[in-house]
Amino acid sequence: MKVLLVFAHPEPRSLNGALRDVAIRELEEQGHEVRVSDLYADGWKSEVDRADFPAMAPEARLKVAGASAEAFAADALTEDVRAEQEKLLWADMLILQFPLWWYSMPAILKGWVDRVYAYGFAYGVGEHSDRYWGDRFGEGTLAGKRAMLIVTAGGWEEHYAPRGVNGPIDDLLFPINHGILYYPGYDVLPSFVAYRVDRLDEAGFEAVAERLRERMRTIATTPPIPYRQQNGGDYLIPSLQLRPGLGDPAAAGFALHLDGAGKRAAAA
Repeated sequence: MKVLLVFAHPEPRSLNGALRDVAIRELEEQGHEVRVSDLYADGWKSEVDRADFPAMAPEARLKVAGASAEAFAADALTEDVRAEQEKLLWADMLILQFPLWWYSMPAILKGWVDRVYAYGFAYGVGEHSDRYWGDRFGEGTLAGKRAMLIVTAGGWEEHYAPRGVNGPIDDLLFPINHGILYYPGYDVLPSFVAYRVDRLDEAGFEAVAERLRERMRTIATTPPIPYRQQNGGDYLIPSLQLRPGLGDPAAAGFALHLDGAGKRAAAA
């Protein structure tokens, strides 16, 4: 497989950097071809502004979605954005690696998504009608590819458990897994999360590293998270409400968007 790893940590000598190197080595030993986008090292520009649309008239009012659509259609996006889009089209597998900061990804990685996911590339594609609502959530430009997160957290695993004070880790990562990866079509694998990373000793690091190596060995075979496909019949269109009768009656929120039958099959 061809793997793109987008790395978002400011310190290359960090535990995150060490885990990145572990992942790359294991992927290459398994015969995969790996490319890395190191956002801090590359000096990635995180904010979307007028500089992203150099062909835009100076007197025009900036409407980001519209400007993004026009620039993408005219092949007029900036060189750094086009380069990342080409990497995404090249890769069979995308890995986003980052520390969990304030319950989300670092700003530089969010800025990578904001700029690279241009209108016409990752969103705003496909037919919109009373029977079909765009190529998204299981369909889209990146359908047929795989993706996953490698995440480090300072808190205890128990803090991110279903009854933990931070909230369940799957809920915290849902906006990224479902809203950023699944949205343009990726099959999203369960996240790899390392906890209490600020207090790992050598033995603790090796245990995490071996767990990561095992995940890298199975990226081609691990069943994806069984999200419901938007246009697959589970949702009413155009309201995009889950059809009555679907889902566990006791489920609410993010859990409604998991296909129970698929979940059981993945666990079998």
